[in-house]
Amino acid sequence: MNVLIKSSNGITQVSADSKLLSQRKVFIEGEITPEAACEFIKKIMVLNEEDSSKPIDVLINSPGGEINSGMVMYDVIQASKAPIRMFCIGRAYSMGAVLFACGNHGRYMLPHSELMLHEPLLGNRVGGNSSSIKSISESLLETKRKMNQILSKHTGKSEEEVEKATSYDHYFSPEESKSFGLCDQIVDFSVIMEG
Repeated sequence: MNVLIKSSNGITQVSADSKLLSQRKVFIEGEITPEAACEFIKKIMVLNEEDSSKPIDVLINSPGGEINSGMVMYDVIQASKAPIRMFCIGRAYSMGAVLFACGNHGRYMLPHSELMLHEPLLGNRVGGNSSSIKSISESLLETKRKMNQILSKHTGKSEEEVEKATSYDHYFSPEESKSFGLCDQIVDFSVIMEG
């Protein structure tokens, strides 16, 4: 999608993404993949280079995705010098919910958005000998422990409380997200527009 911008040089056509990036708004949309993670990292790097004191708004609408890609995005969000404010604009499921919950400078949900947490899932069908399957299982349990620690850190809940909440597909309304410590505030769309 393109938008028209008026300036002293006339009218220019730019992509909506470019216009929003110039307003320090970055999207995590669709599945979290290695490619999506790289695009996200590039945008955060550019905005930090431009001005590391001005907030960046990250708008999430994602069903989740690959854990390794999400963890790289998590590292970038945590290390960004520019404050990153998280907005859930629809759904933030699985890894998307973890990324949303890790915001250190405000975690905001629109009134009809939703979070979902669960245990880490295997991406592919399991095959191989018993040693391979055992190794995969141990790796999955370690990933689960790591995810629970991260969620515990960002929600203020104990790892046991997080483990109980993630033992099945647990859907959280904005109000439930707030009471579980996943969200700071339920806001309306105008807050995103004000920037």
